[in-house]
Amino acid sequence: MINVLKPGLQTTVQDDGRVGYYETGMPPSGAVDQYSYAVANMLAGNKKGAAVLEITYMGPALEFQEDTVIAVTGGTIPPQINKEAVPMWETLEVKKGDVLTFDFVKQGARAYLAIAGGIEVPVIMNSRSTYTLCGIGGFEGRALQEGDVLSIGNMKDKEVKRGTRVTGEYIPAFSANHEIRVIIGLCSYRLTEESKQRFLNIEWTITPEANRVGYRLKGERLDFVPREQPFGAGSNPSNVVDLGYPIGSIQVPDGIEPIALLNDAVTGGGYAPVATIISTDLNRIGQAKTNEKIKFTAVTLEEAMEIRQQNNRKLEEVKQMIQSS
Repeated sequence: MINVLKPGLQTTVQDDGRVGYYETGMPPSGAVDQYSYAVANMLAGNKKGAAVLEITYMGPALEFQEDTVIAVTGGTIPPQINKEAVPMWETLEVKKGDVLTFDFVKQGARAYLAIAGGIEVPVIMNSRSTYTLCGIGGFEGRALQEGDVLSIGNMKDKEVKRGTRVTGEYIPAFSANHEIRVIIGLCSYRLTEESKQRFLNIEWTITPEANRVGYRLKGERLDFVPREQPFGAGSNPSNVVDLGYPIGSIQVPDGIEPIALLNDAVTGGGYAPVATIISTDLNRIGQAKTNEKIKFTAVTLEEAMEIRQQNNRKLEEVKQMIQSS
């Protein structure tokens, strides 16, 4: 058992996502940075898909009621055990009565705490992930609160030696400037050619409206091709007849302040998605903070698939490294 002494800014239970229900209007939720999430579970010796805590900006204070093994990965929100600094991206041992706390965020936006066995919460639609907008999944469908008591699950796969560490080349670099790769479409035809290019040239600023639902960006107005309002679409030039939104799709309501839709976003609507963040770079944007900068770079579908394969190979190499330690 784990006692929540302080909840942090927004700490939620997440796994690899609620896959297979998108057509019913249910987004996947799950860890925003799937790479850091996966490595945390490997270091804790968990099976694939075990639930972890996703920590945003400011971490919780947790009191452990049994001896166990943990790992913290993701953005640099430095952990401490009994007020002594401990490393991230490493298998750590905690004893009964130990208190885990976190320093202020240094780089990135989200850290992932994996505990040997995973977090035990009810499985809803094949996932333990929290979807706060509907109040389902995770711990009572919400972010953690002071006084909550978490149970450790049975998703442990194997013992990992304490002190096992991921080497530097496998640890993402987090900065205040983010290059995010996108595939142009589905409705980029609604933008003028000049605005399509400006979308890629502008250095966008992340506004305070940046969370698991989506990131709103500030820059310049983009222009849409004039058209007659079609039946079923809104009157604004940025509107189209309702369609499904790919995860990571970017819409530009009224041509201003693009919104990149993330894990907890609505699954469809009537704004034109002009580009879609490739799956691997959803990890990157999930580690971006308010007032940091984003530059979009266009890639082809074939390039995006190769980048995904490279990421999968990297995770496999990390797995082999941990198993051989």
